[in-house]
Amino acid sequence: MKRYLERKLKKIAYERIDILMSLAEEEAKKGNWERSKRYVYLARRIAMKMRIRFPKKWKRRICKKCGTFLLYGKNARVRVKSKRYPHVVITCLECGAIYRIPMIREKKEKRRKKLEEKLKSKKKENIK
Repeated sequence: MKRYLERKLKKIAYERIDILMSLAEEEAKKGNWERSKRYVYLARRIAMKMRIRFPKKWKRRICKKCGTFLLYGKNARVRVKSKRYPHVVITCLECGAIYRIPMIREKKEKRRKKLEEKLKSKKKENIK
């Protein structure tokens, strides 16, 4: 019974977070940055109170430093970089915070190719 209740409460929390974040997005598009910030704050509080992970689709739209809802092109800059390793750089134009998100898919493909090459070389050595 307790697990059922817990699951139900978490489902309600995720629904409320989703509603608050969509409201934050609407307000940010209108230009009401303070109200948008408040909605983000409330959504994060719900997630912390219920001890659940913040949904990934919304997590990357919030500045961790100042708590602003990031609208790409308005108050956030997005760039794709490939130095050292391929990654996306998101810069908050409110506070200047920088977030780097690695492009994991490319990394995995690179590793897979490397493994395939090793396997091929091992097979050639075994044949000789």
